[in-house]
Amino acid sequence: MLFDINPDNPQARLIQQVVAIMKDGGIICYPTDTGYGIGCDMLDQKAIKRLMQIKRRPKDKPFSFMCSGLQNISEYAHVSNTAYRLLKKCLPGPYTFVLPGTKLVPKIMATKQKTVGIRVPDSPVCRLLLATLGNPIINTSIPVDDAPPPTEAYEIDALIGNRLDAIIDGGALYPDPSSVIDLTGDIPEILRIGKGDVSPFR
Repeated sequence: MLFDINPDNPQARLIQQVVAIMKDGGIICYPTDTGYGIGCDMLDQKAIKRLMQIKRRPKDKPFSFMCSGLQNISEYAHVSNTAYRLLKKCLPGPYTFVLPGTKLVPKIMATKQKTVGIRVPDSPVCRLLLATLGNPIINTSIPVDDAPPPTEAYEIDALIGNRLDAIIDGGALYPDPSSVIDLTGDIPEILRIGKGDVSPFR
């Protein structure tokens, strides 16, 4: 099902329809500040297993997830004072932060080291999805094998639409992966340089 949602001023009525699909175990595609992503309600284990099948992802490689803000992050990750200052400075934005997970994170979502990857995208659609659902949303890229990543909703529909329950059309989006920063130690470690400016972590 395709939903034409304004990326800058998303219609609450349509977002509610998408969230109803997620609450029913649905997998959705949505626009972020780093391109289109696919995901589901992080607290729905059946939906996570379906997503793993779509991505052909091993169980020991968990997904990152989106939180609505700093307060929400502190429910699912242990945040040191240093990490908090950096998060406050950089979020929302195109970053994935690796942090120690709390007991609220489902086991399927944590690494063997009990760390989690967390995003707070600078996207009105993502923010309203998170606020309406009330839970974190899994965030992963669209499986493309060797093909170029799709930039339009109709391309995603043609590629994997039969495996998704909803696709939000937020216009043309060119994939630009997030910068990945490990904040589990005393000194930030840059794991991947992407769209987000990494100079605060050097």
